[in-house]
Amino acid sequence: MVTNDFLQNESLDDSESKLIRKQILDLSKQYTEKIHSGGKFIPGKSIVPVSGKVFDFSDLQSLISSSLDFWLTTGRFNEEFEKQLSKFVGINFALTTNSGSSANLLAVSSLMSDELNERKLNPGDEVITLAAGFPTTINPILQNNLIPKFIDIDLPTYSALPEKIESAITSKTKAIIFAHTLGNPFELDAILEITKKNNLWLIEDCCDALGSTYKNKHVGTFGDVATFSFYPAHQITMGEGGAVITNNPVFRRILESLRDWGRDCFCAPGKNDTCGKRFNWKLGDLPYGYDHKYTYSSIGYNLKITDMQASIGLSQLQKLPEFIKIRQENFEYLKTNLSKFSKYLILPIATSNSSPSWFGFPILVTPDSPFSKNDLISFLSSKLIDTRPLFAGNLTKQPYLKNNDYKISGTLENTDLIMNNGFWIGVFPGLSKKMLDYVILQFELFFEQFS
Repeated sequence: MVTNDFLQNESLDDSESKLIRKQILDLSKQYTEKIHSGGKFIPGKSIVPVSGKVFDFSDLQSLISSSLDFWLTTGRFNEEFEKQLSKFVGINFALTTNSGSSANLLAVSSLMSDELNERKLNPGDEVITLAAGFPTTINPILQNNLIPKFIDIDLPTYSALPEKIESAITSKTKAIIFAHTLGNPFELDAILEITKKNNLWLIEDCCDALGSTYKNKHVGTFGDVATFSFYPAHQITMGEGGAVITNNPVFRRILESLRDWGRDCFCAPGKNDTCGKRFNWKLGDLPYGYDHKYTYSSIGYNLKITDMQASIGLSQLQKLPEFIKIRQENFEYLKTNLSKFSKYLILPIATSNSSPSWFGFPILVTPDSPFSKNDLISFLSSKLIDTRPLFAGNLTKQPYLKNNDYKISGTLENTDLIMNNGFWIGVFPGLSKKMLDYVILQFELFFEQFS
């Protein structure tokens, strides 16, 4: 947990203020236990969700402590969160942002920076990505006037096949961006070999995969830049929020500028003259001595988070190892108990050499089954068991892509199968064994009619 000393705010020198603060935090624990303890699960009466936030009094205490500071932009909680996230993942630099989607925007936009010299991407360059996934993995490609080139997905790992990547590469290919689908890492060794051989940038979209590892190394540490999301559905939450990470100091500088209005200055909010020469710069066509805090070297945005968001994330981060363990246990429990229906269902497998921090449990109805995916998910829905499709299905079929430029390499046969026959159910830590047993029972009841 976040230590009491940290929550107390060491800058307070008034003992009475410290005492009042402690009383507020102590009362918040009582309040959480009374109001947010959660209701009892009643089979057939209570919904079994696919995802959701899992929190306790320590998360609320951290949030309240940050609100008492009333530092409404990024501050000490954000600084500590970035440090702890870097340490957990094993990366040099972590920068928070207001969503995983914004993290992806920053990651792709960083590839357009002049600071990359001859390796910068230019409008019209191609970026290889998967057609099965979430829109905001590929939207930044379009927003930067790059061309997404879609390839098919592997089943049942839901990963990218190296041979399909290689067949998609042309002289216009400059980068690859893949998500670790539902937390299952893609084949990083093979893909890193491809990027090295072809001098390509690699962005890892880890928004669904915080805590997943490949050969005992965290995803996000293999590519040039990686992204995370802290939306309530993910492995930890701060409500709205995300992060972009890198080991490369050049990318760190570019990403921070893009996130912070595009400014050249690197002072933290509320700080001045970190560089020691605030009024001694000559950049662009500005006059000598123009205020460095208002000098802009990138086409940037304001995509920072508040310290209150960071305070929740910081507390949640302490629980992450246990959250990952429960996700993995729930996944294995479902797989063990649903494997008897392999005649009708294709169940997922982890990529070789990986240990996924599963986001969900994907299921494919076999094409020759005597029922459709919709038959099954309608039945589950009638029993209050929530399901989700694999996000956008085949992205090239989505209405918004109709008038955008993109390319397809090969066929998208598996992607279409996922769109038509696939869905996923939850494994998040808020699901009790009683809930999982109820889910398994309903699958058994559904399949009784086909035995």
